[in-house]
Amino acid sequence: MTDKKKTAIYPGSFDPLTNGHIDIIERALDIFDEVIIAVLHNPSKKALFAMDERVKMIRQSFNGTNSVKVDSFGGLLVDYAKMKNAVAIIRGMRALSDFESEFQMALMNRKLNKEVQSVFLMTGFRWIFTSSSIIKEAAQFGGDIRDMVPEAVHIKMMEKYPPIKESEE
Repeated sequence: MTDKKKTAIYPGSFDPLTNGHIDIIERALDIFDEVIIAVLHNPSKKALFAMDERVKMIRQSFNGTNSVKVDSFGGLLVDYAKMKNAVAIIRGMRALSDFESEFQMALMNRKLNKEVQSVFLMTGFRWIFTSSSIIKEAAQFGGDIRDMVPEAVHIKMMEKYPPIKESEE
């Protein structure tokens, strides 16, 4: 048996990080020694937060957790995983609808690098309805998202979408 540290990559846009993501990361830490949250640079997506803002919010959310690293990357995920000596790619799944695209990605990653496993973790029931896009939409229209995102994210979301003031008549 080897004493080599088992590292997993949790990739995504994290625009923004949600408590559903946190749930997946905390459970991944029960399996792996280290999780690298890899913020994907995806030029085809219009992000609400710049890459450096997303990385900073995630770091603030995990401040003091030595087993969680935060990084950004572009290019092939399996190449990044190999560079980081990761043994697995973590993917969170909320519903059956996530399965088909995640399965295709996992098969392609497996074809490109058989040494990196895909590990699927189901989102906790409490977070099954949340997604970054739904949270952004709720915040944009004045919805209270405080219990769906870490505090650092909530503060930045309120800067982007200040509370709507009711007009005086």
